[in-house]
Amino acid sequence: MIRAIIAAVLSCAAATQSCAETCIASWYGRESGPRTASGERFHPDGISCAHKTRPFGQVVTVTHLGNGRTVRCRINDRGPFIKGRCIDLSAGAARAIGMNGTAQVRVE
Repeated sequence: MIRAIIAAVLSCAAATQSCAETCIASWYGRESGPRTASGERFHPDGISCAHKTRPFGQVVTVTHLGNGRTVRCRINDRGPFIKGRCIDLSAGAARAIGMNGTAQVRVE
């Protein structure tokens, strides 16, 4: 019984990781060089992002719902840590979709 429950929870978690979400995105542009949560160096002008739960290395498509522009970026950090936001984009990724500050996005 317990194995069945654990298997169900894990399959739901796996399905959630691949599902799309609509939320508020922000961007972060700390200086170049410090290590991200995945251990690689952060490059603010690169195309990367931070997500609270999706696995490191996963490539997601982020669509700015205000202008329709998209960017594919790889998750290499954790965050954002502000309530109501689901993804932090590097400055380079934010520029690619024309984002200033925060924006309503779809993450797939």
